[in-house]
Amino acid sequence: MLGTDFRTGSPNWLDLGSPDTAAAATFYGAVLGWEFVPAGPQAGGYGFFQVGGRTVAAIGPLTEEGASSAWMTHFMTPDAEATARAVREGGGRVRTEPGDVMDEGRLAQFTDPQGAEFACWQPGKTAGLGLTTAENTLLWVELHVPDPAAAIGFYAGLFGWRSAEMPTPGMTYRVLSIADGDQQDGSFGGVAPLGEGAGEEARWVPYFHAADVDATTERITGAGGSVLMPGADVPDVGRIAWAADPAGAVFALLKPDPRQA
Repeated sequence: MLGTDFRTGSPNWLDLGSPDTAAAATFYGAVLGWEFVPAGPQAGGYGFFQVGGRTVAAIGPLTEEGASSAWMTHFMTPDAEATARAVREGGGRVRTEPGDVMDEGRLAQFTDPQGAEFACWQPGKTAGLGLTTAENTLLWVELHVPDPAAAIGFYAGLFGWRSAEMPTPGMTYRVLSIADGDQQDGSFGGVAPLGEGAGEEARWVPYFHAADVDATTERITGAGGSVLMPGADVPDVGRIAWAADPAGAVFALLKPDPRQA
């Protein structure tokens, strides 16, 4: 599971692009108890979601023409320029060239060959999120694409990720881990084949730790969001639900099986 000892390929930042940041802050405050803290007038409306004074995610206005509201997963890189070159060499697209975010770090944004958007963060003063895996924080990220094997090859070329197959009902799930250390301890996410339903698209989906998945989905609907998949138990994983906020940004909830801790 995720920690805050970020190494190459670790998810180290997560932010939401929203058409109405104030409304989104209200929604996530009601659902996950997050406090919104503005980054200041120089940040262009960007700000931080915090739990107990530690940053668990961030939010900003949409900046790309035609963009829709979505969560963006960032992965740690020691060299944003090298990662951008590897994206191009692997058949992906660089949407935003590497650039400094004041002296906090360097950011670049990409689209993988199958259409999933992601970003990289090269730490400066800010290494990444201040809290993960705790209740109401990020604990897993999941990629949904038509060709999981090809996706794993692409991202391995960027970050050196390893993968291990995990049979699940109806499909083969692939668990991802960073290149360093023990594969199980270094796991942070997975890859699943893209569903065939209407509206399905290649994307990274963040999972937030929920102490009670069903109670959280009730808060989601009460706050104006929608439940895309009601709470369901997945053997050896835990209880999962999928949802979207009022602007349509997709995220998921997970209460891990305590036997897998």
